Amino acid sequence: MRPPADARIHAPEFPPDLEWLGAPFVQMDRLLGEHAVLVEFWDFARVNSLRTLPYLKGWHVRYSDRGLCTIGVHSPGYSFGRDAGVVARAVDALEIPWPVALDPDFEVWRLYGNKGWPGRYLFDRRGMLRDLHYGEGEYEAAELTIQELLAEIDAEAPPPPEPLRPLRAEDAPGAMLAPQTADVTLPADRGRVELVRDWVDGEDYIEAADAGAAASVEFQGGAAWAVVSGVVAPGVYEAPQGEVVAESPGLRLHAFQFTPAPPAPT
Repeated sequence: MRPPADARIHAPEFPPDLEWLGAPFVQMDRLLGEHAVLVEFWDFARVNSLRTLPYLKGWHVRYSDRGLCTIGVHSPGYSFGRDAGVVARAVDALEIPWPVALDPDFEVWRLYGNKGWPGRYLFDRRGMLRDLHYGEGEYEAAELTIQELLAEIDAEAPPPPEPLRPLRAEDAPGAMLAPQTADVTLPADRGRVELVRDWVDGEDYIEAADAGAAASVEFQGGAAWAVVSGVVAPGVYEAPQGEVVAESPGLRLHAFQFTPAPPAPT
């Protein structure tokens, strides 16, 4: 989404006390002039954030040597994501090549007035906001904006490539998607989940009291994903048929998330 033509929204500076992965510190004012800057708010335990990563990586490969600087801001949606070591391991496993700011207290989130995961902001070389988007999608439009911003830096650069091809049918420009089930957040949405055996409420999860405890949810969409921690590495895992079964006590179930179904053939 393009801001209004008369809007002058400048990139906020990063707070000086942030912890960073992949860089000792990043200052926005030192990037401007010779760079366009893409800031992505994300969470490694949000499947929608993970589904955008291939596009971000593709743009990084294509345009980082032309002046695009990508910065991730990890604002955690779940309690385990406040642990810097947990996030560092996820960033390594995902092979993210750009700097990531750790935002456990949502300080940067509030500076931007961000509204969800993922949240993508594109700033030109002057630091002016030129495009923003919440959620998945709009990849072609974002890449065309990147090309536009880089052309403003170097008008004599070689012609840019064609935008990346959609990775999924639902990513295609103009794809018409059916509504999908809203995320299930636990323990608040216990009533939406069918539980087998005992589950104990925690801060932002329900915890299996014994082996064989199960949780299932009905959904509309392409697939269901479960956010879990405790006796497994914290993160988001596909949940076939919308079901999670605890192999041992201590499994913590934080949420169910859902991805869109591909558009119906025409």
